[in-house]
Amino acid sequence: RYRANPKDADAALGYGQALRANGQRAQAAAVLEQATIANPGNKTLLALYGRALADNGNFQQAYDVLSKAHSPDNPDWRLLSVQGTALDQMGRHEEARSYYASALKIAPGDPGVLSNLGLSYMLSRDLPKAEEALRQAYASPRASTRVRQNLGLVVGLQGRFAEAETIVKADLPPDQAAANVAYLKDMLSRSEGPRGGPKRTPVASLSQPD
Repeated sequence: RYRANPKDADAALGYGQALRANGQRAQAAAVLEQATIANPGNKTLLALYGRALADNGNFQQAYDVLSKAHSPDNPDWRLLSVQGTALDQMGRHEEARSYYASALKIAPGDPGVLSNLGLSYMLSRDLPKAEEALRQAYASPRASTRVRQNLGLVVGLQGRFAEAETIVKADLPPDQAAANVAYLKDMLSRSEGPRGGPKRTPVASLSQPD
């Protein structure tokens, strides 16, 4: 359908979502860019295009596009959270946290937004605040495996590895628990030690709720 009519917004949305799900980030961004040019007022397309740009590491462009996908008088908390992750990746942590705060006013207690907030503090090496936000996220019944991993990482970065290992293994089947511990060890091996923060945080660690 998309190839028959690349200007069809619905076809482009479906194709773009499929490409993102398949890990074809550059192709998704290219398809959605063309679709937004053909449908400049389509906020749903702009939102997905902005997410695709963030997936692809184009953080400033993602932030700018997402700003057009919603408005201050009708904000979308999911997009506010993705904009926050883009700002964090550009090193603009204080600005990012204002976006998470706005998102949490609309969606109080959302574990994805709280996880992003925790990672924001981790990136600026404020590990106690990072742990506080991630524990709030982890307490939610809607918390994902990623939230558990991020909490374990922040606890481990503070030198409490046994506690971190317990967090990432809790209530999981042995194979998944082992995979989480391997992830934790890999991420901690990239860190500067218990007093520092991580040298880098992969974009994939930043929750970008759909």
